[in-house]
Amino acid sequence: MDWLNLTVLPLIARTFLVALFPFSALDKIVYWKDALKQESSSLIPGGAMLTVMAILIELLAPVCIIAGWHLRIAASGLAIFCLATAFLYHPFWKFADFWASGYSKGREHFWNFLKNFGLIGGLLLLVLAPVAKPAMITTQRQMSWNLPAQSPLPASTTSGYGPDNVSMNCATRQTRSIS
Repeated sequence: MDWLNLTVLPLIARTFLVALFPFSALDKIVYWKDALKQESSSLIPGGAMLTVMAILIELLAPVCIIAGWHLRIAASGLAIFCLATAFLYHPFWKFADFWASGYSKGREHFWNFLKNFGLIGGLLLLVLAPVAKPAMITTQRQMSWNLPAQSPLPASTTSGYGPDNVSMNCATRQTRSIS
């Protein structure tokens, strides 16, 4: 069951967390003129360059996050991207119709602003969460091996996650199962 908890479920969670970004990039590509119009509505100049950068971030960071390749860097970058877009493109406080009944442009921006912060929270969890390393996962087969209790590496080079830790865990578990 470790494979489910340590591999499959985190993969599904990462996929769900970043699923909207490639579609947002595709939307910017297909509706290029509308994307340029939105980019030029912010305080930062360089609409076309910003749009290209946004497309690259929205395409590359999710791939890295799902694959687990440079996960923390990609999640950090995407969190910063979400923070910037929340403040630059969803300034709900600027709309006078926020408290008006019926449709409100201000409330629409408010919900998008909060959604960005929800995404930031999920991405920060990826940044802060410990990464499961293969050496941390011990299987029944590993427990039956007669592994040495000490690592051949000097103590200063061990990280707590290397082969020395697996050996100690296996030796401990092997002792427990024998006695």
